[in-house]
Amino acid sequence: MPALAIWSPEDEVLGAVAPLALGAAAGTALVVDLDPAGPPYPGEITLASLVDDGPTKADLEPRRRGVAIVRNGGVDPHEAEDVLRALIDGWPAVVFRLPSDHVSDGSAIPILPLVPGPLTRRPSGAAVYQRSAWRVHAPPGSVLLPRPGAATIGGLLAGRAPRPGDRWIRAWKKVWSHSWV
Repeated sequence: MPALAIWSPEDEVLGAVAPLALGAAAGTALVVDLDPAGPPYPGEITLASLVDDGPTKADLEPRRRGVAIVRNGGVDPHEAEDVLRALIDGWPAVVFRLPSDHVSDGSAIPILPLVPGPLTRRPSGAAVYQRSAWRVHAPPGSVLLPRPGAATIGGLLAGRAPRPGDRWIRAWKKVWSHSWV
């Protein structure tokens, strides 16, 4: 599986949990937060420490199945390019979390709440839409996710793996297989 960059310009909670869900859908993945002001994800390793000290062999490959997280630690992603390339080479799947104020240049997949009317942006290309309480149609070519369970969201944010077969996590698998070009 490749590396995917995602961002949620409209919903900070979705922006924090989406990378974890996408990583969980891959089975074994590394989530790397490229936002210096990102959420306080669980874990000790930061991108800043990997840039300062250099990654070890243990950092460059999975030690077990599941999702590993590299918090940002206050480093600019441009300073970490060599480390990021090494992580991509060693992990079967990598998810890059971009800040909500990321300027869309087509290199990252937008994750958006699906709400009625002009309340959210509608990108010109494909996007991932999170279904809400409203019955709204997603634009053609997009990936539409079902509503997640509260236990799934809470578990992911606490660093716990979702239960096997979770419907919302299964739906995220479509993001890995979708053609984003």
